[in-house]
Amino acid sequence: MTKKTTLLIILTGFIFLATGHAQTIKPANEYLNVPGPVVFEKKSYQLDWSSHPAANFYKQEYLVKGDTTGKYKTMVLIDVIVTNKNIKDVVAEKLAELKNLKRTNPVVNYETFDNAAAGEYMIDFILSANTPDGKYISIVERNVYRYKTFTDKSGNKGIMLFGVSTRGYGNDIDTFFAALKSNKQTLVNQVATYKLPEINITK
Repeated sequence: MTKKTTLLIILTGFIFLATGHAQTIKPANEYLNVPGPVVFEKKSYQLDWSSHPAANFYKQEYLVKGDTTGKYKTMVLIDVIVTNKNIKDVVAEKLAELKNLKRTNPVVNYETFDNAAAGEYMIDFILSANTPDGKYISIVERNVYRYKTFTDKSGNKGIMLFGVSTRGYGNDIDTFFAALKSNKQTLVNQVATYKLPEINITK
């Protein structure tokens, strides 16, 4: 992966984290037929939550045992959109979303990377949430997103997002930032070299 650009975003106020869905008690549906568990860096992640919010859009989230969607340390996520759109346009939409947050929000760096030979793109970014009174940061979330085109066995074509999300909470946020500063490239490299699972959409 080659570093493409580095930008600064100001993020504040309302929480805008990568996984903002409401808690659900319903079993997660396996829409993508991903063999489980998903193993990333020797940890096993089980499918915890899934959604099919649009006819061509699927979301699945995976957690290690003991973590919850409301308070996890690391989450693996897979999003799939069946589309003929250019992958660059999909990535640009995410970047535009982040740029829009710049108008109202605290400071976070994000970087984009590309692998032209493989037709892949990555975004590494941080978001934050404040305490209800707005005086302190309560959650910091770092996300590394890897975008790649796919064609499944049924001929569905589109774009797959494989992502890893990590969080720091409350008093642990300083430690989270210190670890990020000393090992920032590690997660990027891990996601970039991860063997992506094959997907086959269940409609």
